[in-house]
Amino acid sequence: MSAAPAHKPIVHFVGSIPLPDAETVFRTLAAAAGPHLKRLPDGETGIRKTWIRFLQQVLADNPAIEVASDVPPFKFTQWDGKLLREIPRLRVKPGARLDPATIKTGYADMAIESFRLFDHLQQEGAINGGVKFQISLPTPIAPTYNNMVPTDRPALIPALTTHMLGEVAAIAQALPNERIALQWDVCQEVIAWEGYYEPGPVDFRKETISELIAIGNGVPAAIELGYHLCYGSPADEHVIQPKDAGIMVEIVNAVSAGVRRSIQFFHLPVPKPRTDDSYFAPLAGLKLHPETELYLGLVHRDDTAGNAARLAAAQRHVRVDGVATECGMARGDPACCSQRTRRPPNWADGLLEDDVSLTNTTSEKADLFAGSASRFYRLSNNGL
Repeated sequence: MSAAPAHKPIVHFVGSIPLPDAETVFRTLAAAAGPHLKRLPDGETGIRKTWIRFLQQVLADNPAIEVASDVPPFKFTQWDGKLLREIPRLRVKPGARLDPATIKTGYADMAIESFRLFDHLQQEGAINGGVKFQISLPTPIAPTYNNMVPTDRPALIPALTTHMLGEVAAIAQALPNERIALQWDVCQEVIAWEGYYEPGPVDFRKETISELIAIGNGVPAAIELGYHLCYGSPADEHVIQPKDAGIMVEIVNAVSAGVRRSIQFFHLPVPKPRTDDSYFAPLAGLKLHPETELYLGLVHRDDTAGNAARLAAAQRHVRVDGVATECGMARGDPACCSQRTRRPPNWADGLLEDDVSLTNTTSEKADLFAGSASRFYRLSNNGL
């Protein structure tokens, strides 16, 4: 394990937040987690609340793509076999070529608009001065694996990669690079390694790692870079329950070795039942660069004792720089994600000790850190 960076314990927000608009998200989270924030997302409100679901229509409307009506839809299921929805398959029209210029996702425009609000609130003092604006983007593989027939993946991925890196370039040109961070959301890649999707013309492992490296290298060096790995959470349940963290460690190590620029963080999820060492043991094999922080999504709603146990188990194997939830908070059971917007009490003061070391911590301090993060999660889901 490398030495821990000297900083306050980090509360990391993955992306989506169950609040009605970006201003409410910014004000609420800044007030709740203030000194423990490095980055702040806009909550992925509006069309992004269901993450990439809107991209199905974006792709279907493309002049080079058609619905593959003769192919059975993709059955999107969670870990227990429950069918969440059926996704119509798309394919490239015979003889057509996908032009990246015809793909319109709107991610750059949405990020630029949210940053203007973020900047205003930061100048106003509602957001601490050192906090960066976090922009969370799906990888090109995400909508490809969910929507395209497997044989046509190689036709869409390069076009989507060109488009998404074009969105990154537009963001970089419009916004001050030193004040923003970009997080690639890595879900379909992880569950593909677990055998969730049908094979395509290119091996999953080769295709996903090559893509994750390419999009990492495509982010300008002055912009902070992170990766959020995920097992899916369309209904607050994973689509696959991992045996352990081993596959994620393989992906992280390959990306860390392949990306030429610095990576500021990786975020990895921890399922609620996993307080056992066998889940965390592979984390000892992580090969992170000294500047890269590790955030674990081990905070679960109404489970203070479990959060403490997960953190303690993780720390027996790896340095933990921050905590988070497993994924975004805005999807799943609405009863668990109230959208009331009353201002929360300033609960963070005194709950997260500034001197808590996540590298060499006592059990008491681990309990304090995990318990306070749990309180934050409970507050956020009960109507911040």
